[in-house]
Amino acid sequence: MVAKVLAYLILFAAISSTVTSDPDTLQDLCVAAPSSGVKVNGFACKEEANITAADFFFDGLAKPGVVNSSVGSLVTAANVDKIPGLNTLGVSLSRIDYAPGGLNPPHTHPRATEIVFVLEGELDVGFITTANKLITKTIKKGDIYVFPKALVHYQKNNGDKAASVISAFNSQLPGTQSIAATLFTATPAVPDDVLTKAFQVGTKEIDKIKSKLAPKKS
Repeated sequence: MVAKVLAYLILFAAISSTVTSDPDTLQDLCVAAPSSGVKVNGFACKEEANITAADFFFDGLAKPGVVNSSVGSLVTAANVDKIPGLNTLGVSLSRIDYAPGGLNPPHTHPRATEIVFVLEGELDVGFITTANKLITKTIKKGDIYVFPKALVHYQKNNGDKAASVISAFNSQLPGTQSIAATLFTATPAVPDDVLTKAFQVGTKEIDKIKSKLAPKKS
């Protein structure tokens, strides 16, 4: 009986290790040291003697950000790039602020599942499965919604007032790929014949989309 239970526990541990996003930490702390020059999956560890409370602190999500993008949303990340102490811990947050009618365009997080908590406002949210099914809902202040790992998803403020959410991820650096920006502003550029074939439109339409999405020159 004991051997059977032990076998189940080993199997469970093996399965758990394959479905988590970031690998488990093997020490108490591994504060990121991006400037170390050592290439690893994540970041090399800072010398323990140099670790301070500042490595685990960030106040950038406390207030709404200034939304001035063409899509009407602003994402403020609190990941390992902002909080070095998150290195190897497998978690991060973001704050997303939306102007009235603002959109966080269709995108994916290749390394994490996302869960959002609505701080203010009302949003239409949804994700698309690999079977091409849209699963959507309207969420309001106090509600929670989950976007499964790597699936295309979006959020849109459907109200006439500003909205905001806090997003949590099971990765220290979930990554973001905006579908439109990825396809139309990549460097080097995705060939026009690929885009015209994929979207069944002409080169003029592709050029028009690219011009709309091109970074604004300062």
